[in-house]
Amino acid sequence: MSIYDFDATLEDGAAYSLSKYKGQPLLIVNTATKCGFAPQFDGLEKLYKKYKDQGLVILGFPSDQFKQELADGHAAAEACRMKYGVSFPMHQLIKVNGAHTAPLFKYLKTEAPGELGKSIKWNFTKFLVDRDGRVVKRFAPKTTPEAIEPALKQVLA
Repeated sequence: MSIYDFDATLEDGAAYSLSKYKGQPLLIVNTATKCGFAPQFDGLEKLYKKYKDQGLVILGFPSDQFKQELADGHAAAEACRMKYGVSFPMHQLIKVNGAHTAPLFKYLKTEAPGELGKSIKWNFTKFLVDRDGRVVKRFAPKTTPEAIEPALKQVLA
C-alpha cells in the first residue's frame, strides 16, 4: 500500500485519486483557518511557489476536529485564498482522529506516528511524502514550513 491507493475530495466536491501525483513529492497538512498556527499558510504558500516547478505539491486538508475551522471545506479554502494567498489544492473538511478518521490520515499516522502515537496532536501536523509515495517524515504543528525546507530539499533531489 502507498499514498497512491487513496482518494481525496477537493473543496468543490471533485474526487480524485492521489495516484495523479505519482513521481511528485507531497506535503500533506491538516489545516484550520482559525488556529493560532494559521499564519503557517504564508510559509506553506512560499514553499509551494518556490518548489512547485520541481514537482512539489502541498495538499491542505481542513479539519474542525479541534473546533478551529469554518463550516465547510469551500469556506475554509476561500478564507485561505483571501487572507494568505493560498494557491495549492485545498480539500473538503475531514476527521483526522477518532472513529471517522479519513482513510488517508489513518494511513499517514500509521506510517509516521507522532508523540501521541497514531493520533494527530493538533492542526498543522505535516507529512512529507517522497516521489515514490512513501511517508518519510512527520512534522509537529509548531514546526514551521521554513524549518521543513531542508527535509523537503532531500526529497526533491
